[in-house]
Amino acid sequence: MATALISEMATNARAASRVLAGMTSPRKADAVLAMAQAIRRHATAILAANATDLAQAAQSGLSEAMLDRLALDGQRIETMAAGVEAVASLRDPVGMIIDETIRPNGLHMARIRIPVGVIGIIYESRPNVTADTAALCVKSGNAVILRGGSEAAASNAAIHEAVVAGLVTAGAPEKAVQRVVTTDRAAVGAMLAAQGQIDLIIPRGGKGLTSRVEAESRVPVLAHLDGICHIYIHASADPDMAAAISVNAKMRRTSVCGAAETLLIDADFPAAPVIAAMIDAGCEVRGDANIAKLDPRVVPARDADWGTEFVGPVCSARTVAGIEDAMAHIAHYGSGHTDAILTQDQSAADRFLASVDSAIVMHNASTQFADGGEFGLGAEIGIATGRLHARGPVALEGLTTYKWIVRGNGQIRP
Repeated sequence: MATALISEMATNARAASRVLAGMTSPRKADAVLAMAQAIRRHATAILAANATDLAQAAQSGLSEAMLDRLALDGQRIETMAAGVEAVASLRDPVGMIIDETIRPNGLHMARIRIPVGVIGIIYESRPNVTADTAALCVKSGNAVILRGGSEAAASNAAIHEAVVAGLVTAGAPEKAVQRVVTTDRAAVGAMLAAQGQIDLIIPRGGKGLTSRVEAESRVPVLAHLDGICHIYIHASADPDMAAAISVNAKMRRTSVCGAAETLLIDADFPAAPVIAAMIDAGCEVRGDANIAKLDPRVVPARDADWGTEFVGPVCSARTVAGIEDAMAHIAHYGSGHTDAILTQDQSAADRFLASVDSAIVMHNASTQFADGGEFGLGAEIGIATGRLHARGPVALEGLTTYKWIVRGNGQIRP
């Protein structure tokens, strides 16, 4: 039954994607703006649905971090709508010329961006993903099939209803944004097996979900498995900056994938104030023997702490012998998501930025900036840590592929 359901949805999505592909950029932008307006109109219904989800999630013992991801309020709904509006104003990548050349025989060859086609999104907890992905997919000319987690079923349904209302108002195809209504896990398996029907799968959620998707999918996957982000405090770092950035990188929102999980502190840097600032801010610091000497409140670190995404107010901390030691630690334990160096030494910064192989590498900035909106991309559909197609925050351009356009005037190949 799940296979038949997904097959029917994919067929409808393919038809809708063809309509979207023929829409002009202004028409797609109008459709996205209508979605934002509909989200605002439906705010009361969305909040009521979210209250139902939160009550059930709390009763089932969902963690505080996951409850935070799930929760909506008036401000978050407005932020959601504003994010959708921001997507409408972004430059449409479809039709952009990537490169072009004229061959010696006179053939004009160009690569242009086109939509991927039909995209499947499998996600957990965060209901804002419903709105973000709908906006990004419609603006980039893609149809999308949404499969949210059961813990956010009511919220996702209410947001989806608003989004579709906006699409219909703007004259865009209703089936451009579809939601899998069943919570049966077999629907996920059917999406992963829908090779030739769904063109790209993007999972957004915990390690369990992403691991399953990457292991089982017969459809290409765009994902990141973990958000194990590091802050390396170089010997030359400004102490006040180091403390402020470290606290922000961990504690601004501990549940986001850009939250720092490990502090790597140069042995020649005065680390005690940074550790004290972290603990005073409410973070449990799990440190190595050197870090533990700096503050009696430090909890001794275990080996497992260096490769853990805590998704809460906990971080690990260790001293390193220098930049090479720090980069070796990141290479061994990191997830290729976001890593930062804090330093006043430009040569050290350049070395780190060039050598650390992560999707996002930063200098003197909080890892919490690992977000499509902060990159000027509008809402993001996720952070990709792979090496192919797209990397880092994935927004409009990351949801396109390309084709070759060849123009001639009678050429034949000898």
